[in-house]
Amino acid sequence: MTVTPLPTRDGTAPVFDLEKVLASIDTMAAQRPVAAQIVSVANSDDTSAKALSQILASDVALAGRVMKLANSAYFGMRGRVTSLQFAVTVVGFTTVRTMATVALTDLDDEARLPENFWDVTTSLALASSALAPRFGERPQDALCLGLLAQLGAALLNHNDREGYAELVDDNPDFTARRLAELRRYGINSVRLTAVALEQWGFPHSMTSRLNQVDDFTSLEGGLLRSAFEVTARLTVEDYDTVPIVRLSCGQVREDDLVPVLDQVRADADELRRAMLGDADPDPYID
Repeated sequence: MTVTPLPTRDGTAPVFDLEKVLASIDTMAAQRPVAAQIVSVANSDDTSAKALSQILASDVALAGRVMKLANSAYFGMRGRVTSLQFAVTVVGFTTVRTMATVALTDLDDEARLPENFWDVTTSLALASSALAPRFGERPQDALCLGLLAQLGAALLNHNDREGYAELVDDNPDFTARRLAELRRYGINSVRLTAVALEQWGFPHSMTSRLNQVDDFTSLEGGLLRSAFEVTARLTVEDYDTVPIVRLSCGQVREDDLVPVLDQVRADADELRRAMLGDADPDPYID
């Protein structure tokens, strides 16, 4: 699929080639073999926490992030997770796979990402998790949905840095931004995320929620749609709110958002630190 984007302000219009963009992910994966292996095996029925933790231990930085997340306030295990195998059990295989996907696609390198990428991503993840029960979803699965939702935005930014920066600047509203992405690239960032995750064998239950986010009649897309609304209220200056009842297909009311907004504000910094990690090995890794 090759799409010719609309011109940027300086008149240039780089060719957007979806196959090339997806192939670039495979190139990144080759540079992070442990993360790529985790993405491959974490969804296998015969993979155990012990086997997954043994693979994970080969990437100290990624293992440290899993340990930090397991010991975070989100999982309520502050300081009690002292082995990597236990950490894998606490956060779950889907979360480990999500964190490995973040690593192998360079989402932990903020210099390569759109502005405020992680402010938006942590808000999306925590809002999705907090709202998940209202849509009959598991909070941990919803957390992963939110953490990966912006993968497509990172890929668009990497492929067309100047043009995508202009697009983001011109469209602070997420819904309007996705429409602008579709006009410019022939695909929006959330749909591009779904395509990438489909390529890696992520479950349909995750990719279908991404694909339905802009269908306002779809309950399946309601969780992520609602999470984007929470995120916009927290991150977009002078944002004109959209009624959450409409976005959520009646599953969430305005009063329900008060504790959600408070929780996202309270936990965002810690989740960001856990996902991005630091250069020092985690002292809990054995």
